[in-house]
Amino acid sequence: MLITHDTRCALDTVVDLVNTAPEDGAAPDGLSDVALLTDFVRNHEISDVGVLSEFDLSAVRKIRGRFTAVFSAPDPRTAAGLINDLVAAAGTTPRLTDHDGYDWHVHYFAPGASVADHLAADCGMALAFFVVAGEQERLRRCEAPDCRRAFVDLSRNRSRRYCDSRTCGNRLHVAAYRARRKEAAG
Repeated sequence: MLITHDTRCALDTVVDLVNTAPEDGAAPDGLSDVALLTDFVRNHEISDVGVLSEFDLSAVRKIRGRFTAVFSAPDPRTAAGLINDLVAAAGTTPRLTDHDGYDWHVHYFAPGASVADHLAADCGMALAFFVVAGEQERLRRCEAPDCRRAFVDLSRNRSRRYCDSRTCGNRLHVAAYRARRKEAAG
């Protein structure tokens, strides 16, 4: 599957957006205030966004929940319905643009769109490409028992199981190794 630069950026953005949601009542919300939303927008180089407000924060949190549902969708039909709703509500207006030193690429949001509509349109379309390609199963959640972070499996053989092999994957492999050693020692 060919993934363009702007699609990859949108995928990284939607994964990071979903992962800002608290996994349980004890975890902090990664978008608890407008300052954190502003940081998120800046860190992901989201263009054409003005001054952010509490309204923007509330709207982004709502679409974050809708994107979370896409990563939990049991089948492509469910994922497609969720993505269609996100993209339609954003009022997509595909247009070619070359800004900020980037070559021609497609923006799916209307000029002057809110940050929530921007995210819904661009990130929704990035996820749509996976459903269209029959690759919805690549939109995953970490299999570590204490982690449910979202990620997109871009491995060649679709075998990635953890959000980060150096943390979640390694921690589970070390635990399994220690359990085997303990059992062998009797």
